Amino acid sequence: MTVRVRIAPSPTGNLHIGTARTAVFNWLFARHNGGQFVLRVEDTDLERSRPEFTDNILEGLTWLGLTWDEGPFFQSQRMDLYRQSIQTLLDKGLAYRSYETPEELDAMREVQKAKNEAPRYDNRHRDLTPDQQAAFADEGRKPVIRFKIENDREISWNDLVRGTVSWKGRDLGGDMVIARASEGDDIGQPLYNFVVVVDDIDMHITQVIRGEDHIGNTPKQILLYEALGATVPEFGHTPLILNQAGAKLSKRDGVTSIADFKKMGYTPEALVNYMTLLGWSPPDSTIEIFSLSESAKQFSFDRVNKAGAKFDWDKLNWINGQYLHAMPVDQLTDLLIPYWQEAGYEFDPVGDRPWLDQISAVIGASLSRLQEAVEMTRYLFIVEVGFDEEATTQLQQPGLAAALKAVLESIPSEALTDATIQEIVKQVVKAQTIKKGFLMKSLRAALTGALKGPDLVQSWLILNQRGMDRHRLQQAIAIAQA
Repeated sequence: MTVRVRIAPSPTGNLHIGTARTAVFNWLFARHNGGQFVLRVEDTDLERSRPEFTDNILEGLTWLGLTWDEGPFFQSQRMDLYRQSIQTLLDKGLAYRSYETPEELDAMREVQKAKNEAPRYDNRHRDLTPDQQAAFADEGRKPVIRFKIENDREISWNDLVRGTVSWKGRDLGGDMVIARASEGDDIGQPLYNFVVVVDDIDMHITQVIRGEDHIGNTPKQILLYEALGATVPEFGHTPLILNQAGAKLSKRDGVTSIADFKKMGYTPEALVNYMTLLGWSPPDSTIEIFSLSESAKQFSFDRVNKAGAKFDWDKLNWINGQYLHAMPVDQLTDLLIPYWQEAGYEFDPVGDRPWLDQISAVIGASLSRLQEAVEMTRYLFIVEVGFDEEATTQLQQPGLAAALKAVLESIPSEALTDATIQEIVKQVVKAQTIKKGFLMKSLRAALTGALKGPDLVQSWLILNQRGMDRHRLQQAIAIAQA
């Protein structure tokens, strides 16, 4: 039997990292088993679904490299299939029209609450006669359609992650609504728990892999598979992604959408790598950097944890840094150019390419996120960079003005080289009888406006190509003389 799994996001928001991690596990399982990965868009919530969210989801999955084999399929285009399946259950006597008013249901729940009972539907309209149904319809009541759930039924499955899981029918809240209210004999809008089952049957899904927050839906869905005469797929419920407090990661924790991670400067390879480790561990725990294809070769559910996976920003930054540090300079420049452009830095992406590549080479080993390059390289793009407090203090050291003047006067008209810089420093240290470390620290302050940053000599060479080193030294001398 060919493995067929699916990812089924809802376009009521941007692609969330939890959904993306579920997609990763489905993709890895499909590829490991030579199976197929199906994309289905669950857009039955017509009021909240938006085309821009659909676009965001498709773009996010593509950016992550989670290519799908079939789809995308849209539930909103499959309503006839769902209504036909509901009619099948009605014809079999496994579903029925239920005419309670909202006020009657509220009153029922209030009685249950007073008795400290769990809220559940009491199946009061399960066995209405045709005359009773007609009487309710004459009152103008619009029926929902409910699926029958027997209290004494026990539902069990062997979860790919959690082993044997069992539920009792009496704990499922009574007969389940599978379609909203409608006029007369019409079937209203089918609901989530029903349509996903019909889709999985129609798409021949063999394993349903999703977050543990769906466990409560599984017993109901198993009953629907059986009622529709279909083979029940295997289920695997993966651990949730948690914040540092141990609660489910949500928008309140800040960045959660894949688009936000992309904007912050995480590469798709690093983000997928990290998501794979959120709940799964490779056979060799010493290896933490691997591609999608590499992890697919080793992926199995016996190494997926049951406990929730805490999101660790430091670990993500470290992994992303590993990818950036190993990246060829020209590829890194390609990724950095949009960030520099968005920051308003002036350059010609084509004509200045060699110069930009030099900048990438200087900062590459220090990056953990692409976005960091904006502030890290500001002194290389902006003429009037300014001097921070530490740099200003350094430039006000006694006797420094003369040393900086000597450096300025030693800069040749032709382009600087590494060797020329070393010779200038050597000569000034000797002539001014100062320590090399003091001069280098002062030059960093003068040329970059700060005491910390990328390699000083390489930075000086880059500044020199635009004549910015002379201007900075003149500004620094003015501070030193003040």
